[in-house]
Amino acid sequence: MTLRSRRSLLGTLAASVAFAVGAVAPVSAVPPASAVPPAGAAPAAPAAPDDNARATWLRVATYNIHAGAGEDNVFDLGRTADTLRSLHADVIGLQEVDVHWGARSDFVDEARELAVRLNMRVFFAPVYDLDPAIEGAPRRQFGVAVLSRYPITRAENREITRLSTQTPNPAPAPAPGFPDVTVNVRGVPVHVYSTHLDYRSDPSVRRAQATDMLKILAADPGPKVLVGDFNAEPQAPELAELWQRGLRDAAPDGGGTYPAADPVKRIDLVTVSPEIMVLGAREVATTASDHRPVAADMLVRR
Repeated sequence: MTLRSRRSLLGTLAASVAFAVGAVAPVSAVPPASAVPPAGAAPAAPAAPDDNARATWLRVATYNIHAGAGEDNVFDLGRTADTLRSLHADVIGLQEVDVHWGARSDFVDEARELAVRLNMRVFFAPVYDLDPAIEGAPRRQFGVAVLSRYPITRAENREITRLSTQTPNPAPAPAPGFPDVTVNVRGVPVHVYSTHLDYRSDPSVRRAQATDMLKILAADPGPKVLVGDFNAEPQAPELAELWQRGLRDAAPDGGGTYPAADPVKRIDLVTVSPEIMVLGAREVATTASDHRPVAADMLVRR
């Protein structure tokens, strides 16, 4: 989005935003100096002159990076980074992130490497944390992460119900891998969560995961953004509780996200709480992973 078009969009939405957030203050859309986007990022609208502006602009994305491998199963973290950079997002939830996991990703710490390449902060939440294959090597970890241009003021790796892929005959049990992150967006604390729900055809674990996530979200006051690979489309019965408890799908008319080359399912979602007004969302056509990323523009109530 160009500077002119973003200014135009914000101007057009001013009246509706005033109604949504209960004020007629101007809208702000610029990250702080400590979180300047990398070179080539889309320009942002100028900051509102009123320090008491009641809403701020934010772009949030989600991407299952397939451990850095494209749909061609070729590992290329540079390609992953290029795709993420092209989203021009302020906050990104990642799924299927390897940290010294194995040969498939060259034992790279993908969370840290992507943060460095994108000049962003990162919080990594391992689902699995295993002993190294070779004594003295870093621990083998696999999980989800949150990248942010803005300061991360709090971060926890929370537990939700999981069915392990690392043990024989697993039973559903609480396990980590659900990052609960607070991001300071120009003075506005925004809670961001990145999730990766169970992939199996039986929906019972995903239903339990939805309930677990909602309990965690309920403990956090203020605006919330839950993103991730839900392994179910929004209309799936196991996700119904999310919509019944106040979350909204940011892209109800969005296109498919999986598989990336010719998607037939929309399972990668950005969802928001009532304090957030969605301006628009789109999936991005790329085969840098077996999923397509989704990015959403929003106004967050101060």
